[in-house]
Amino acid sequence: MDRFTLRLPADLARRFDAAAVSRGGRSRYLRTVMEAAANAPLPDLAGPCAAVGRAKLTIRLSLEDMALLEAEATRIGLLRTQWVVALIRRRLCGGLQLTPPETMALIGMRRELNRIGVNINQIARALNTAVMEGQVLDAEVFQLAAFASEIRAHVSGLDEAFSGNLAYWSAEP
Repeated sequence: MDRFTLRLPADLARRFDAAAVSRGGRSRYLRTVMEAAANAPLPDLAGPCAAVGRAKLTIRLSLEDMALLEAEATRIGLLRTQWVVALIRRRLCGGLQLTPPETMALIGMRRELNRIGVNINQIARALNTAVMEGQVLDAEVFQLAAFASEIRAHVSGLDEAFSGNLAYWSAEP
């Protein structure tokens, strides 16, 4: 069983304990509260288009248009309803409409940038603590330049991904 430890202001701890007395004690009540929080639906984080409720929209398409819609949605990894919702949200609210593969690619880029940042911190720490001369220092400086170049390439890739996403969902040709 996992253990959670947290610090609370004394007043909050006293109030929680008072509420927990009639609910089986601190641990049992805390588990109940945590279970309710874990089972609660996650908020919709769609920004200005965040749905307070849901409404249904029905459209009629020709069989040819439906086949094209199905093929395009499948090609980018969405269900046809998800594709139509993303298109509408892009036109009404702007912003990115990421597909699952795009989301995974961006997560991968973030992971790589984080890895590079860790390496740069290690090199900077080594440069700060060691007195290096000659080839050793040159190698470290060269490695830093290589990391800077790699970071620029990843940032450029992110820029291209964002631009491509916005262009895909745009109505302009």
